[in-house]
Amino acid sequence: MVLEGSSEALCPPPSLELRPSCNKSQPSPSLGSGSQNDDSLFPGDKEPIKYGELIVLGHNGSLASGDKGRRRSRLALYKRPKANGVKPDVIHNVSTPLVSKALSNKSQHSISYTLSRSQSVIVEYTHDSNTDMFQIGRSTESMIDFVVTDAVGGAGGGGQGSAGEGGGGQSAQSTISRYACRIMCERSAPYTARIYAAGFDSSKNIFLGERAAKWRTSDGLMDGLTTNGVLVMHPAGEFVSEPAPGVWREISVCGNVFALRETRSAQQRGKLVENESNTLQDGSLIDLCGATLLWRTPAGLRRTPTLKQLESLRQELNAARPQCPVGFNTLAFPSLAQRATVDKKQPWVYVQCGHVHGYHNWGFRKEKGAAGPGGTAPASTGDRECPMCRRVGPYVPLWLGCEGGLYLDAGPPTHAFCPCGHVCSEKTVQGWSQIPLPHGTHAFHAACPFCGTWLTGERGHIKLIFQGPRRLRWP
Repeated sequence: MVLEGSSEALCPPPSLELRPSCNKSQPSPSLGSGSQNDDSLFPGDKEPIKYGELIVLGHNGSLASGDKGRRRSRLALYKRPKANGVKPDVIHNVSTPLVSKALSNKSQHSISYTLSRSQSVIVEYTHDSNTDMFQIGRSTESMIDFVVTDAVGGAGGGGQGSAGEGGGGQSAQSTISRYACRIMCERSAPYTARIYAAGFDSSKNIFLGERAAKWRTSDGLMDGLTTNGVLVMHPAGEFVSEPAPGVWREISVCGNVFALRETRSAQQRGKLVENESNTLQDGSLIDLCGATLLWRTPAGLRRTPTLKQLESLRQELNAARPQCPVGFNTLAFPSLAQRATVDKKQPWVYVQCGHVHGYHNWGFRKEKGAAGPGGTAPASTGDRECPMCRRVGPYVPLWLGCEGGLYLDAGPPTHAFCPCGHVCSEKTVQGWSQIPLPHGTHAFHAACPFCGTWLTGERGHIKLIFQGPRRLRWP
């Protein structure tokens, strides 16, 4: 292993031609709208080819401020009319004055590895007609295809849990890189998608400074990591049929796979994992240190419910006329578009037992200090005692999960995450309850994919127990 500033890193000749790739399996992509070929005009195709979709966890179908342009909760990646990928071409070992000259060439994609104040390695890239590249980051500049801002967990959000964006602006303390990562998709079947850390900026450069972790690889090329890193977890099995979490890894600038660093921004890289790749699978998770994205393939999405199907499930739930077992009033799940205000008919649940009730302002445990005069208190404070089974715990409104891409199947909405109350299928709650999501610099915790709230309880979810004149009969 060669780290920044070492004498070994300075040994290559001033310039040399690269092998076809920085990665042992595939070249790196880049942004760039131009293309010299017209092989991608989809002859005979009625619809553009979809490579897959990226879904940001914690937004439940749309951003709090609304989906606008490239800033949205979900983005589909389609085959471009013209290829915009690039691949490594020439590597230069240069002094500082030449670094500035090379980086000022806005027509040339490049990656600069600064080894010292007087020494840098610059890798120039050339056009690749076989790939499409999509860039992801916090920057709103035009070269970013998917603008992602920090996701705020739904804890304390009254059970709604749509992640916020700080009023639609970008947080000054954001830990997401402006040019976080790039995804390169092969333009021919099977349309393999691969992820790489870092993205090209407005000058078509990727710059790794002196403090960034970087090294020379065994085949004489350069590689490195970004400040807070890009983490990826591929599912251990088939995401839909056998949901099971894999192992979180870190992806390098050249797409190689490494074990996690001791902390998120440590300068010492983890161990190279040679038997794993940066190829995205259905259910792969991408963490940008502030937001986590889910990759779904077209085949995987065909097995998830559409918005129309979710609306049908909601109507079927309401058609069964569930009742509060105490007040005997009929309950109804609100429309999928209503995500900010609790409706007076909305069902509530005791998350310790799963008994579904209508809202009532009593049942607080006095020893918890939440009950006021007359035994009442605000809905958002204190544990409640279920009048059906006497179990004590949080009492929250139920919300149907609106983002179909987060579902593992199109099964009936019989379960809810604890403690947020987002309702979906049994397979979906079981699958996500097993997945540890990154939090902070080195912590991991299972969370509701719809709102980002940390899961609590023995299993992180509960089966819902409805009372009513008609029994739900799911197929």
